[in-house]
Amino acid sequence: MKVLVTGGAGYIGSHLVDNFISRGDSVSVIDNLFTGSERNIAHLAGNNNFIFIEGTILNRPLMEELVAGHDLVCHLAAVVGVKHVLDDPVRTILDNALGTEIVLTACHNARRRVLFSSTSEIYGKNPKLPFSEDDDSLFGSTRVPRWSYAVAKSLGEHLSFAYHARGLPVTVVRYVNSYGPRLDPRGYGSVVANFISQALSGKPLTIHGDGKQTRCFTFVYDTVGGTVMAATREEAVGHVFNIGSSVSSSILELAGMILDLTGSDSPVRFVSYPEVYGRTFEDMTRELDPSKAEKILGFRAKTSLKEGLQQTIEWFRERLGKGREERL
Repeated sequence: MKVLVTGGAGYIGSHLVDNFISRGDSVSVIDNLFTGSERNIAHLAGNNNFIFIEGTILNRPLMEELVAGHDLVCHLAAVVGVKHVLDDPVRTILDNALGTEIVLTACHNARRRVLFSSTSEIYGKNPKLPFSEDDDSLFGSTRVPRWSYAVAKSLGEHLSFAYHARGLPVTVVRYVNSYGPRLDPRGYGSVVANFISQALSGKPLTIHGDGKQTRCFTFVYDTVGGTVMAATREEAVGHVFNIGSSVSSSILELAGMILDLTGSDSPVRFVSYPEVYGRTFEDMTRELDPSKAEKILGFRAKTSLKEGLQQTIEWFRERLGKGREERL
């Protein structure tokens, strides 16, 4: 196939590109490098099955041309990370909502199959756990910028299924706390990245709140494996799938595991959410029920948290070491 991956220089996107190329597919990537990095795809330079375009999905004529030249579109481009969302909600809304409209419209016009990557934040403050695909969304006040990301993604899902009703072959996947190699060491949106960077540098591990909040951490190879299944199997068309692990861990448990695996003696420091994100910030528990993906696609996250963290820590050690060499 000829596959177009928007946001393909990002953390998950670059791993998805690798997966498709390993299958023998040809892959084109468009990325504006806002949160993505050319480092994530540098190993593909010179590969005849790979093309990189630095650009924005907000360029409608460009997207129409690119989409028409491919068989499958995997739309991962988005503003991600709590800090980016809070700092610039306008960009979050425009890139995530308008950008998705442009991609989906181009796919509909060209009759190209598309996969839309969404998020577990779709469920918002719904108290029901674990979340299943048809559960309600419950968002906070529109005066709280934190919800702009979830609302924009929700709009993208609505548009996906509205176009599906008009004949567009579309599938939606919802990610939950993916982690692994190529996470941004600055930790723009990942507690795993923050904790590993802090542990390796001897800084305190900063836990927001009391640390009892839980997450289903999913290793990136599992995330990408489920994504490829959803993007390529006919039985996935018209569906939305939770793609993630069903095993939940608290933030305190995560911190302890990272300290053990790194051998770090960094202390743990608790900080309040208002201290970090402002008075209006709201957090949520995110635990998904992935049974639908297992039943229809045969997907199951197989990598244990310990195994995944070991591989992620090894990558961070190598990356931070290279960074020090570059500065010297």
